[in-house]
Amino acid sequence: MKKGRVFSGARPTGRQHLGNYFGAIRNYVALQEEYDCVYCVVDLHALTSLVDTSPLREYTYEMVLDWLAAGIDPTRTIVFVQSHVPQVTELYTLLGMTTPLGWLTRLPTFKDKVREQPDNVNYGLVGYPVLMAADILLYKADAVPVGIDQAPHLEFTREIVRRFNARYGEVLVEPQMVLTEAPKILGLDGVSKMSKSLEKDNSIELADSPEDITRKVMGAVTDPARLYKKDPGHPEVCNIFTLHRLIAGDEARMDQIARDCRGATLGCVEHKRMFARELIEFLAPFREIRAKYAEHPDDVWDILRDGAARARVIASQTLDEVKRAVRLP
Repeated sequence: MKKGRVFSGARPTGRQHLGNYFGAIRNYVALQEEYDCVYCVVDLHALTSLVDTSPLREYTYEMVLDWLAAGIDPTRTIVFVQSHVPQVTELYTLLGMTTPLGWLTRLPTFKDKVREQPDNVNYGLVGYPVLMAADILLYKADAVPVGIDQAPHLEFTREIVRRFNARYGEVLVEPQMVLTEAPKILGLDGVSKMSKSLEKDNSIELADSPEDITRKVMGAVTDPARLYKKDPGHPEVCNIFTLHRLIAGDEARMDQIARDCRGATLGCVEHKRMFARELIEFLAPFREIRAKYAEHPDDVWDILRDGAARARVIASQTLDEVKRAVRLP
């Protein structure tokens, strides 16, 4: 018997990269074995910062392709687009009536966003955490997977539940945290977090061709203190070594590579070639499955439509209970 229901959402950002995979998608796939999972493309959240919305549909499609190729199974997991279940905006409005404005404006995440986009501090940006709470509570999720740095966000949702239930009765489910360990994945510059919003070649997309993977890896920064092969290496500060360890699955072999690097018998260029070959092999099954889904794009949208229909069944029941509790006529 499964433990309960998990909810998680992600903003549509297009094709996913290694940082997305090791930070979230791999965990999404694993959780399917223990929980009934609900995974959502949170397109409404994206509108708080996305001014040009023309690529939103493409971003959604590309991200879902990557989810499916990575192993998210739509026959046992609900996969859908946030805006396709309009009940979320109703619950968002009702929760907003019991959420103090001071809670929202004091959040460090809100202050960070104001600094990032000072010319676009919109109402949705202020209410972002309430919409996030509505996402989770609408599906009565027992658990939400979060990294330790995201724990305050979920605690905010729990505070909303406690305040709402104290006023209207025990209607909403207070979700528990499923703490996950997600390694910090740096981009190929070895400095910035892997992101497509930076330089084009700073991230490795899961769907990259073997040629693109090789080109990007060979141009990546390795050990900043090592100028020549004869110099001793420092694998502990080499981003390529860190990325290699994530896909290798063989600690003894990685320990040997580290010794060879420190002993100057393995150069950075040679190591990058080795990593590129193994990364291409690691992602080969993913590329194959993705290509099959991509041959039938209508099937991908059908999966999302089916997921939304299944999600609306849960959402409608929850919203009815909330409205009765609030005593709306």
